[in-house]
Amino acid sequence: MALAEVCGVNSYLDFNLPRNNDNFQGEIEAYSKNFSNNLNLAMPPFANPAENLSRFSTDENGRKLKINFDHGTTTLGFRYKGGVVLAVDSRATGGQFIGSQSMKKIVEINDYLLGTLAGGAADCVYWDRVLAKQCRMYELRNRERISVAAASKLMSNMVYNYKGMGLSMGMMIAGWDKRGPGLYYVDSEGTRTAGQVFSVGSGSVYAFGVLDSGYHWDLTDEEAYELGRRSIYHATHRDAYSGGIIRVYHMKSTGWVHISDEDCKDLHYKYQEDKEKLRNVRQ
Repeated sequence: MALAEVCGVNSYLDFNLPRNNDNFQGEIEAYSKNFSNNLNLAMPPFANPAENLSRFSTDENGRKLKINFDHGTTTLGFRYKGGVVLAVDSRATGGQFIGSQSMKKIVEINDYLLGTLAGGAADCVYWDRVLAKQCRMYELRNRERISVAAASKLMSNMVYNYKGMGLSMGMMIAGWDKRGPGLYYVDSEGTRTAGQVFSVGSGSVYAFGVLDSGYHWDLTDEEAYELGRRSIYHATHRDAYSGGIIRVYHMKSTGWVHISDEDCKDLHYKYQEDKEKLRNVRQ
């Protein structure tokens, strides 16, 4: 007998029907509102969700509980004369546990918009999908692509409604519109910032060291790809929460282009060989 039959759930659930006498059906309708409207998540059963949810992160003595997972990743993006380059790693972690080495941390929102993921993987993927839907709706209504600024503002406004309720997000929105290339940082607190260079995640401090030393506006395309790749590699080398595949994307006036997927282990040996060759030349 199937679990659905044991629980008394019909094979077809219509969430738009009024609640009937089936208590289980009523609970599904009450706590799964995003099934019928993905912009309307069910609120926790508290009078003040933001205040009451904080009780689950500390005990009665004010000590942090173990359910607070450490998030780790390294993502970066920068603007230059050729557009916007995004580079990310692919390791997903839950505290000290490595959950995946193949997480795709760049989401293709549409042909002219990309989003990166840092923080809670489920939160970032969900809201990027909601943003993709909203951008498509805007395009159908207005018969033109949404701007990068408007897309980032949409994301900021949506997540701000859930500020203090446990969302964990730090993402970049990159794209190309009438005003040229655009790059914005948006997080789960509703922060939205435009900029030239961003790096987000636990390994960002290491990535910034390489990125700041090699970045300038007049980079060639190949130099930009290598700068992003090398910055992520050095972050994976020093940060235990970053690693896996290093993905590089390029946002051009004609849309985004997927440049490369390279294992950071292969890059390690490649850079070691280059270092040895340089040392032999100097000797």
